[in-house]
Amino acid sequence: MIHKTNDIYGQALLDYQNGNFTEDIKTFSSIAGEDIYPLPYLFRSFNEMPKLEQKALQLSKGKIIDVGCGAGSHSLYLQKKNKEVFAIDVSKGAIETCRLRGINNASVQDIWQLKKQQFDTILLLMNGAGMCGKLHKLTNFLNHLKTLLSPNGQILLDSTDVIYMFEDENGDYIIDVNQDYYGETTFRMEYKNQKGKPFNWLYIDFNNLQRASEFCGLQCELILEGSHYDYLAKISFFQ
Repeated sequence: MIHKTNDIYGQALLDYQNGNFTEDIKTFSSIAGEDIYPLPYLFRSFNEMPKLEQKALQLSKGKIIDVGCGAGSHSLYLQKKNKEVFAIDVSKGAIETCRLRGINNASVQDIWQLKKQQFDTILLLMNGAGMCGKLHKLTNFLNHLKTLLSPNGQILLDSTDVIYMFEDENGDYIIDVNQDYYGETTFRMEYKNQKGKPFNWLYIDFNNLQRASEFCGLQCELILEGSHYDYLAKISFFQ
């Protein structure tokens, strides 16, 4: 059993998986304030996923790693399609949930610590690139992913340009240029009266993602745009 104070997210997933769902996760962020992270949504089927995620799964090929897999909904779909998929997450509760759901290859793993392996598809869904935390860390993150990418491999990630959060009633964007990048936020989770530690998360606009990719010797393509400032991108080696 995962102790709640050590793995709030994992405990919540396990509760839902085991039929003990009584409440959702609360999130607190420096951008959006208090919000709700609905647990049932994390267990969604392919048909319930946003089009960006559906497209990413359809494009996934070869040896696939699902980074920050959570409850494993993406991995589960790929596994059912007979794809070779590896689900990883830093949350022990998330990985235990994945195994209970029948995912064959699921392990507790920090992507930053993963070495000497190569994948044809690296999946970073649900704003997965945000795990690098800060804009200035993005190139280091991409350079590390580059070491895990096969010669013809691809990184598929979705993110959101949160510029809309700074729009005033006149349609102008009010951003303090002397402050940190507007997509940098601090998150904290709360579940069943247990408070998690704050952590940094990055929402990256496509132009900055493309610039960082090119700085790392990678090409970045816009695959699909969502309905609200969100997008799916593909990063790969120049061919």
